[in-house]
Amino acid sequence: MKIAVNTRLLLKGKLEGIGWYTHQTLKRIVLSHPEHEFIFFFDRKFDESFIYADNVKGVTISPQARHPFLYYLWFEWLIPYYLKKYKVDVFLSPDGLTTLNSRVPSCLVIHDLAFEHFPEHKRFLDGRYYRFFTPRFARKAKRIVTVSEFSKQDIFKQYGVENEKISVSYNGAHSGYRPLSFEEKSVIKNNWTSGQEYFIFAGALHPRKNVVNLLKAFIVFKRKYKTNMKLVIVGRMAWKYDEVEKMKNDMPFREDVIWTGYLDVQQLSQLMGAAYALVYASLFEGFGIPILEALQCHVPVIASNTSSMPEVAGAAGLLVDPYSYKDIAEKMGMLYKDELMRKKLIAHAPAQVERFTWEKSAAVLWENVEASVE
Repeated sequence: MKIAVNTRLLLKGKLEGIGWYTHQTLKRIVLSHPEHEFIFFFDRKFDESFIYADNVKGVTISPQARHPFLYYLWFEWLIPYYLKKYKVDVFLSPDGLTTLNSRVPSCLVIHDLAFEHFPEHKRFLDGRYYRFFTPRFARKAKRIVTVSEFSKQDIFKQYGVENEKISVSYNGAHSGYRPLSFEEKSVIKNNWTSGQEYFIFAGALHPRKNVVNLLKAFIVFKRKYKTNMKLVIVGRMAWKYDEVEKMKNDMPFREDVIWTGYLDVQQLSQLMGAAYALVYASLFEGFGIPILEALQCHVPVIASNTSSMPEVAGAAGLLVDPYSYKDIAEKMGMLYKDELMRKKLIAHAPAQVERFTWEKSAAVLWENVEASVE
């Protein structure tokens, strides 16, 4: 079988949520199925590390698809041409975009429908493109894969796609995320927070991640408990971050907030593993990988009570109303003053983590690729 894959988000040193999912699942699928041929479609010069085996051929299709007009050109004109050129049997697209202009069956991964629920958090043209094309992509695809039961039901409700056509292939966490020893934690805290305990947030800084309410909650927490506890925020500034930037410069206790910017897996896994707790009060997530990364480090989680996050956190998480910074602050305080509760949450982490592995994710995705050509 000849399988073409949209790999435009496989970017060396810039793998975030969808890119990580693509990398982790594709690598396992390719290595497990040497009998099949894979053609990876990139939109720029690609790194050879993404050509996982001899049964993979990398093809660069220009121009780079990073704007709605270029999405349309890439997916509706160029992709159909290359699918025909290489006589492809099935097209796998892990980033939610596919083509309407080809008879080649497609397996589509839709990670979430945040653009439907929070259109204001998407650039105008991007939002218009996604809201117009995604329901059409969903109806045309032979199989749909998504990353949580919540997202499966959301796709079903929003687009009326039959439930039987949608499968759940959960995200996993990088193997670098692991529990740390007391000595390892001490070194990391000395390097980053002058030896103090800290809450951590990880994710790209844009409005949906709700960083402003997290900062407001941290102010309330600090005022109430008079503690040396720090807050470490890991992630790149995305867009519409003016309010975050203003708070960063003007907020009380700003000296207790450490902004690291983007970190690679090795650095982030160390910071995550030494944290007192992850605070992830995002407004909406198709999955919420940082929650799983924290649990894999045996770090307890404060997570939003919305979308997929209760599903991922399970009994190892303390749930909050993301719209209430006072509730976030209260839950931070509960963990801070109740060590027994914190230990109970940590005790639930190993069993929760076992539900989510890249091996399971890749197996489900492959089953759906095969089912797309049946």
